[in-house]
Amino acid sequence: MFEALLGLFIKHFICDFPLQMFPWLYQNKGRYLHPGGIVHAGAHGLGTFIVLNFFIGSHAAMLYAIIDMMVHYHLDWAKMNLSDHYNLKPDSSEWFWLLLGLDQLLHHLTYFAIVYYAFNYTGF
Repeated sequence: MFEALLGLFIKHFICDFPLQMFPWLYQNKGRYLHPGGIVHAGAHGLGTFIVLNFFIGSHAAMLYAIIDMMVHYHLDWAKMNLSDHYNLKPDSSEWFWLLLGLDQLLHHLTYFAIVYYAFNYTGF
């Protein structure tokens, strides 16, 4: 379980930072169903599939990848809309950083839940 969780944390860093350096990805996550947000969440889902496939097999890994994609998409959408609504910017509001930290915490708690259910309720 530790290795799967570590893999998901590394995947999260790769998908949330190096793979999200394109403005059409990060600037449009607050627009519901915009391709930028879907591609970003899809990268997370693909990464989750790759990591979990080593541990629980492809069918179960696909289920958790879809769950991760959906949860990640909606967490990012909510974060972007809250940031826009309250005009939170990294250089003008400490609340921006609090919201970013909360967003990251919720993503990581999602991975704990995924690993817990994947290892306890999918026959592994």
